[in-house]
Amino acid sequence: MTVHELSRLDARRIAVRAQLLDRRRPTGLLEVVRRLTLLQIDPTATIAPNADLVAWSRLGSSYSPAELDTALGGRTLLELRAMIRPSEDLALYRADMAHWEGAERGELAGWRASQRDWVRANDACRLDILDRLGSSGPLASRELPDTCKVPWRSSGWTNNRNLTQLLEFMVLRGEVAIAGRRGGDRLWDLATRVYPDDPVVGREEARRIRNQRRLRALGIARARGPECPVEPVDVGEASEPAVVEGVKGRWRVDASLLGQPFSGRAALLSPFDRLLHDRKRTLELFGFDYQLEMYKPAAKRRWGYFALPILYGDRLVGKLDATADRQAGVLRVDAIHHDLSFDRTMTAAVDGEIKDLAHWLELDLTLHG
Repeated sequence: MTVHELSRLDARRIAVRAQLLDRRRPTGLLEVVRRLTLLQIDPTATIAPNADLVAWSRLGSSYSPAELDTALGGRTLLELRAMIRPSEDLALYRADMAHWEGAERGELAGWRASQRDWVRANDACRLDILDRLGSSGPLASRELPDTCKVPWRSSGWTNNRNLTQLLEFMVLRGEVAIAGRRGGDRLWDLATRVYPDDPVVGREEARRIRNQRRLRALGIARARGPECPVEPVDVGEASEPAVVEGVKGRWRVDASLLGQPFSGRAALLSPFDRLLHDRKRTLELFGFDYQLEMYKPAAKRRWGYFALPILYGDRLVGKLDATADRQAGVLRVDAIHHDLSFDRTMTAAVDGEIKDLAHWLELDLTLHG
C-alpha cells in the first residue's frame, strides 16, 4: 500500500476539514455529531457548556442549545460516559459492555481486574440499584440506595463515592444508562429502556468501525497512542498510512480527504475541541502550544482561566481570554493573545467571530485591556 507523503500544511488542512471547521459549514446539529462522532460533556461554562460551544464553532449563531436538549430528549443522541453520541452508535459499544468482566482468567489488566473484583464484592448493592430502577426509574443517584459493603478507595476525588462509582461501572457493564437530566443531575435507568434495540456489532468489527469513524472525524491521527479512558486518540490500521514532513513516525490519514480543495475561515474553539484535544498532535502539526489554565493560580496563567484557541484558515493563531458574565449581561474580553501576527483581514475575521459569539450568547460585548 502506498504511504502518502504529506506536508504539515496538507496535514493541517485535512484535520481542519475533517472537523468541519473549513469555510463550508454543516447544515445542522445531527450532521455535526455524526461526523465528529461525539460531543464531550464538561460542566465548565465560563463561556458556554462545551457541547454547545463545539456545536456553535461549526454552525454559528443559527445553532440553539435547545436543539441539543431536543435531540437528547428524543434520544436521537445519547449520553455515554460524558460523551454525547448518535444513538445508532451505541451498537458499537454493546459487545464490549457484555465482555467487561473478561471471559478468561488473566484477560484483564491488573487495575481492570481490581475494578471487576470491587463490583463483585458489592454485588448486593448492584442488584438493589437494578431493582429500584426497574420499579421506579429513571432516578437521580441520590435517590438510589448505597448498600456497598466495600467502600471505593481512590487517591482522587472519587474516594468513598461508592454509588456514583458503581453506577459508572454498571454503565460499562451495559446494565444502566443515563436517561436524561434534571437540572444538573443525571437521571439513571435500565439500559434496556434507554438504548436502541439495534443488532449488536461484534467486538472486533465494532473496534474497526470505531477506528474508521474516529479517523474520519480527525482526518489524520497516529495508528498507536497512549491509552485513554474513554475516547482514544489513535486509530489502529484505519484507512491508509502517511508520513508528515518534519514529523517523526507514521500516521493514518482518511484517504477520502486527500487532494480536496481547501478554503478556511476564522473560528473560536473550546479548550476541549477535538481539533486540539490531542495536545501532542496539535504541537506536531500546528506548532501550537496550549494548556488549559483554569487549575493554575491566576499569577501563573499565560493566556487566561479558560482561553479559547483561535483558528484562522489552517493555523491556530492565538488565544481569546474572555468570560461570559451573565449577571452583568456582558461577554468580557480581557485579551487576545497572538501566536502569529494578525493582518487586517485576519483581525476583521476574528473580531467578527467574537461579535458572533456575543450575539449567540445574547450578551453585550465589552473589551478590556
